[in-house]
Formats: sequence, structure tokens, C-alpha cells
Amino acid sequence: MNAYYLQLITFIGVNTLLALGLNMLMGYAGQISLGHGAFYGIGAYTTAILCVRYGFSPWIALPCAILLATGVAFLIGIPMLKLSGYYLGMGTLGFGMIVAIIFREWAGFTGGASGFVGIPPLDLGSISLNSGYNYALLVWAVVVITMLICRRLIRSRMGRALRSIHDSERAAAAVGVNTQRLKLQIFVFSAGVAALAGFLYAHFVSFISPGSFDFLASIRMVTMVVIGGMASVWGAILGASLLTLLPEWLHAFSDFEMVIYGLILMLVMIFMPQGLTRGISDMLGRAKDSRGR
Repeated sequence: MNAYYLQLITFIGVNTLLALGLNMLMGYAGQISLGHGAFYGIGAYTTAILCVRYGFSPWIALPCAILLATGVAFLIGIPMLKLSGYYLGMGTLGFGMIVAIIFREWAGFTGGASGFVGIPPLDLGSISLNSGYNYALLVWAVVVITMLICRRLIRSRMGRALRSIHDSERAAAAVGVNTQRLKLQIFVFSAGVAALAGFLYAHFVSFISPGSFDFLASIRMVTMVVIGGMASVWGAILGASLLTLLPEWLHAFSDFEMVIYGLILMLVMIFMPQGLTRGISDMLGRAKDSRGR
């Protein structure tokens, strides 16, 4: 019940949502996105503006935030997903930078660089979610539901088609998979999950600023997916937990945050290219086999 640990648990849950959505796009569909912080920010800023400036209920602002993020993802995804590899990564990077500039420069609407304050807490009727314990339960309930949806998608015909695109888009198209439509669908789904995480983040901290949704935020999301293990739902939890707790453990080295992230990412890619989840599983398997001999 310690407030600090409840806050960490809540942030791990929010980051797990981000990693889950991006993992579906990168890990299963094989599409690189370096601008997912934009959808995270769209979800947060939409609910903040609707609730504070126009007096909307947060529960009405929630579908509005998701619809706006998925609508933007649909519009930019149609031309952008015709790209592939590094070109797609650069395209999404440019989109993320444009959205971050809008958050910072449109000061009369978004609060600009000073941030947006006064975001109301959530409640469910007579149940207040203002306490850390109740909010942590809400966030992790949403995480569990999202995990179940992701696992259902992975085991469906759509999931098999996504894995075929990841292995070879040309081969998938040759056997009748509508690759463009499927990539667009999973891109929109991933954006919607990021917007949901942004909604939960905004109402938890009650203050948002452009720095929370910039290029570095997108890089952290990619790092969570890669370190935890791409194409692994459990890897999203592991990667989100590690990248949320790491700044707390290395608080004295905050000036070198990106250097440390880069070093960890490099070491994981060298020694565990499939991510920590697969790497640890393989190590345990080899240890078991050696004991059996």
C-alpha cells in the first residue's frame, strides 16, 4: 500500500499497454514505428482538452480520444504503410516529430511547453479512483483485458496472416493475404491501444507536457518491445517493467539515460537477439538439458 510502489505499479501497467500495442505492430506484423509517442500523446491531450476546456466526462472523452488517434492512424497509415523497413521507420519518425511540435507550439490550446494542468481524476459512480490502490487495479484490469484481446488476435487467422507478413510480405501476398489492409488494421489497433494508455496516464498524473510524448518516448516504447522480446505478449510486461524501474535504479545517472538505454539494447541484441523472454527461456532449457545428461 506504499504510495511510491503503487505509483510504480501503475506506470508499469501504462507502459505495458504501450508495449503490447507496439508489439503487435513490430513483433507480429514486422512494421517499424518510431513515432508511436504521437498516438500516446493524442490520447492524453484529447481527454485533457475535452475534460478541462469543455467540461466533458472522462468516460465520454475516452472513446473520443481513441477515435481521434485511430482516425489519424488510418489517414496516415494509408500512404505510409506502402513504405517498408527503414523508410517506414523514418516516415513514422517524421509524423511523431510533427505531432510533438504541435503539442509544444499550439500553446493556446495545448498549454504549450508549460504543459496542461488540472486534469480531473477518474471515478466509477460512488467509487473514487483517485487513490493509488484503486487506480492501479483499474490500469491492470485494462492491461489484462488488452492482453486477452492480443492473445485472441495472435491465435486467430489474422494472427497467422500477420506472422506471414513478418516473415515475407511478398510470400504472404502470393498466397492471397491482403497485406496492405492487414497492416493498416494492426497499425490502427496499435494506435488505439497507445491512446488508451495516454488516457490512463493523463488522469493519473493530472498534468501532461509535450516532453512525455516526444521522440524519446517513442524510442523507449521500441526499447521495451525489443528488450522484452518481440512477438511475445509476456515480453511486453517484462520490457515495460524493466524500462520503468531502470530510471529508478539508476537515478544518479539520469544525465546518461539514453546512453544506458542504448547500451542495454546493444547488449540484448548481441547476446539475446530474440529478447529477454526468449533468451531466458532458452537458457533455462539448456540448463535443464545439461542436468538431464
